[in-house]
Amino acid sequence: MERLKDKLRRVLVLGLLLSTFLTFTQCKKESPAVPADLKTSDESELVDSQSAVSNTTPIALTLSKITTDGGYAYSISQNFGTTGDSNSQPSISKLRVFEDGKELGPAHSVHADIRSKGNGRFSHWGGSLIFSASDNSDPRTNGKKYTVTTGGIPSIAPIDPTPPTTPVTPPTTGVVTTGLIGYAAVNGLTSGGKGGSEITVSSLQALISAVGSSGAKVVYVSGAIKATGVNKVYVTSNKSIIGLKGSSIEGVSFMLFGVNNIIFQNLTMKNYVTYSGVQVAESSHHIWVDHCEFSTDRNQGWEYWGKDISITTQSDYVTLSWNKFHDNNLSVLISAGGAGYESDAGKLHVTLHHNFWYNISEREPMTRWGSVHMFNNYHLNNSGYSIGARSNVNLRTDNDYFSNCPVPISNSQAGEAAGTVTGAGTNIYVNSGSPKITTPAGNWDPGYEFKSALHAAADVPAVVTKGAGATL
Repeated sequence: MERLKDKLRRVLVLGLLLSTFLTFTQCKKESPAVPADLKTSDESELVDSQSAVSNTTPIALTLSKITTDGGYAYSISQNFGTTGDSNSQPSISKLRVFEDGKELGPAHSVHADIRSKGNGRFSHWGGSLIFSASDNSDPRTNGKKYTVTTGGIPSIAPIDPTPPTTPVTPPTTGVVTTGLIGYAAVNGLTSGGKGGSEITVSSLQALISAVGSSGAKVVYVSGAIKATGVNKVYVTSNKSIIGLKGSSIEGVSFMLFGVNNIIFQNLTMKNYVTYSGVQVAESSHHIWVDHCEFSTDRNQGWEYWGKDISITTQSDYVTLSWNKFHDNNLSVLISAGGAGYESDAGKLHVTLHHNFWYNISEREPMTRWGSVHMFNNYHLNNSGYSIGARSNVNLRTDNDYFSNCPVPISNSQAGEAAGTVTGAGTNIYVNSGSPKITTPAGNWDPGYEFKSALHAAADVPAVVTKGAGATL
């Protein structure tokens, strides 16, 4: 009898163990389903994504650090613990943005769309987050809480991060009756706000409103507009911004992102902090900066003031003519860098003529990747190199004049490919070093007519000092 009871006890124990095992395995099979936004055909990626989400702690954005970035866009610079997007990796960021716990998107949005459309679009670019509220309100004052995480995959599919571009075709035109010469008159004309309404502004707020409005418009600047700190003023397409006699703009950076057909004329601009006085970016095209004056000082260090003009990120068809640039460390930049900015190749068609640089440290201009034509420019008393030609740029100079410039032209730097230089022998070099050109001379031609406006190199100092700047 005892033996029978012992066998029954063993059967009960084995049954209990089997029941426990089956229950455990069934529980594993019925674990919570993976959210739809994390589903993937790659099982290993699924595990990684689940782990990233479960281990991610939301980071609250500090409202006091958020600044307006134009339109519906707001920006904050912060270390979010994940790599931001860049020209070479436009969708690498894993940042997710939430408004009161609800996810915003699309991620990786074009910056121009964030400003003009908003509705939750955002971009984690470099070390900054540029984002918009879901209802296009001001996130600093709308009472909503904004957080970010750095794991998983955004639940809202990203839109195409590539800004619209202008097809490049061989130049077909050049000089036009308005006095515009060069690339801003190629593959279309640059007429600015011609045919639109006209307005005269004399305050920063009126300037912001006028140049940021829709439609063609001619904006006249009257008197002295003075601002302190960083002031980014966004310009929409089809605008002419013209300074009246005696006017000036201080502490303002004009931002041209994804726009076209803009004219700046007769403006006196100075002391633009951090950002360039005119910043042309994100495939902006057909821009003409004519008879303007740009200046800061060289007493604040190289990082405080912005450059005079920047032309970057696949922008195209730009003419800089009869401008005066002085008393700055870094003047004009064409392409923001070498490796990582290969997408600028085939873009950045820029003409610079009859400009006057003096008391500048370097970049008159610095050029990379594009096709840059310079003629009849006057370079005086710079302390570093005058013209830089790197990263396979096609650079041509015709009858420029250099005085007291230690390195008039340089086309190479360690770690960066050299550019091709055409026409260095047409220039005059007085009390200056010799060009440092490490490659054979090129024979590139810009393809538009300009020789009817070309002065002899010996005449450049007199012609340019008389005509450059806000002299209209």
